[in-house]
Amino acid sequence: MDTPKFSWKEAVGFGWDTMKANLWFFVGLLFAAFLIKFIPSQLAEMFKKSNISLYIIFTIISIFFGALVDMGLIRTSLKMCNKEKGDIFDLFNCYPIFFKYMFAAILYGLMILGGFLLLIVPGIILAIRGGMYQFLIIDKGLGPIESIKESLRITKGSGWDLFSLYCILLGINILGILALFLGLFVTVPVTMVATAFVYRKLLVVVQENKEKLANLTAQG
Repeated sequence: MDTPKFSWKEAVGFGWDTMKANLWFFVGLLFAAFLIKFIPSQLAEMFKKSNISLYIIFTIISIFFGALVDMGLIRTSLKMCNKEKGDIFDLFNCYPIFFKYMFAAILYGLMILGGFLLLIVPGIILAIRGGMYQFLIIDKGLGPIESIKESLRITKGSGWDLFSLYCILLGINILGILALFLGLFVTVPVTMVATAFVYRKLLVVVQENKEKLANLTAQG
């Protein structure tokens, strides 16, 4: 049996400690992220029936800023894993890779859809193992296809561990919702940082295994 590449307890523990050390930063970050996403979407909804042109414009704006915020949150999580300070302006700094991110999201969605059409289980597996593409785009600057391929490569053998982690993180966020939604200011940062922590761990383990294989080949 393969040795697990990461521990969900270690990941969640790191996420919890990071959240506690940066709680008020995360509160401000998530509140800003909510407003950036909420305002354009509500404006689009306002004009849905009265002005189709404005509806389309604000829908496009909503999609753009929604993706920008998601990328910014991932960048913040990666910085926290590097023991760097977060910056609220990271919510706006990922615009140069917007199209990479969106094309990858579309490909990822189509891949999952195709997997679900193949008796559901393949779709679940692809969703779990392909999801690290977001980190690979923001952290490594990979393209849409390359990021998904690399995600599938670094998560090889970790499907069940990732599934367990995501179930645990889902449960944590449900507790945040039950705490009058205010708990999400705690649970969402834990989830963000824990997932980024696992991504970093997977990269390290894959690189270590690659170096071991290279050494064995050289010795042989």
